Amino acid sequence: MDIEKGDVLLMKKKHPCGADKMLVLRSGMDFKLRCVGCGREFIIPRLKAEHNVKSVTKAKEADS
Repeated sequence: MDIEKGDVLLMKKKHPCGADKMLVLRSGMDFKLRCVGCGREFIIPRLKAEHNVKSVTKAKEADS
């Protein structure tokens, strides 16, 4: 899966605040994500993140 910095991920499960969109701050072996709803930042392993992603909105698509 091709996920880069700036992409917005639509997750299968919601964050405890109720939002299901996460902004990618860093990608590599782990992803650093920021919840779009509450702004909380967290790091999760790549495999777990890729398993829980429903769809990806690329950074260039989100800007326009």
